[in-house]
Amino acid sequence: MNQADKKQQTKEKILEAALEFIKKEGFEAVTIRKIADLSATNISLVNYYFGSKENLLSEAIEVILNGFQHTFSTLDNTAIPPQDRLKQFLFDYLQVIRQYPELLSRIIAMGSTPFTSQQEYGRFLSIMGFPKVQGTIKELTGEEQPERLLAMMLQLFGAIFLPALMSPILESGAVAKIPSIEEQLNLLFERYFDQK
Repeated sequence: MNQADKKQQTKEKILEAALEFIKKEGFEAVTIRKIADLSATNISLVNYYFGSKENLLSEAIEVILNGFQHTFSTLDNTAIPPQDRLKQFLFDYLQVIRQYPELLSRIIAMGSTPFTSQQEYGRFLSIMGFPKVQGTIKELTGEEQPERLLAMMLQLFGAIFLPALMSPILESGAVAKIPSIEEQLNLLFERYFDQK
C-alpha cells in the first residue's frame, strides 16, 4: 500500500469512527479527543485530516446526507407502482433519519447559518429530489398544480418525519409506543390516498 492509500485509509477510519459516535451519542457529544480514541489515532492526526471539529462534523454530515440522496433512486424505478415506490422511498428515507435522529433537528436548527453539506443537499433537493417526489405524487394522484403537489409532498414528509423527531420524547417521557415505520406508512397511505 502506498503512502496516499495509507493517508486515505486513516482519514476514512477517523470519519467512520465519527459516524459511529454520532449515531450512538449525537453531534453535541463529539470531541476531537473522543474521535481520536475511537479511531485508534491521535488528536494531531484528526486535526491534520479535518482541521477542526466543525470540519469533521461537516464531512460526517455530508456522508449522512449522501445516504439520503441515495434513497431518491427508488423513485426512478417505474416498473414499481407509484404508491409502492413512494412508500419505499419514505421508508428508506426514514431509516436514515432513525440511524441519525439528531441530524434532522440539527439541520432544522441551523436555520440561517447553513453548513456546506446542508447547502449542497438543499440544491440536490430542489433540482432532483423534490421533482422526483412530486412526479411520483402526480403519477399517483393525477394532480397537476405545482403548488398542490408541493403541499402534498410537505404533508407526507411532515406526517413521517415529525414522529421520527419526537419519538425519543414520546417513548421516554410520555411512555407512548410509537408504531413501526411500516404501520405508520400503511396508515398514512390508507388515509391519504384513499380514492373513495
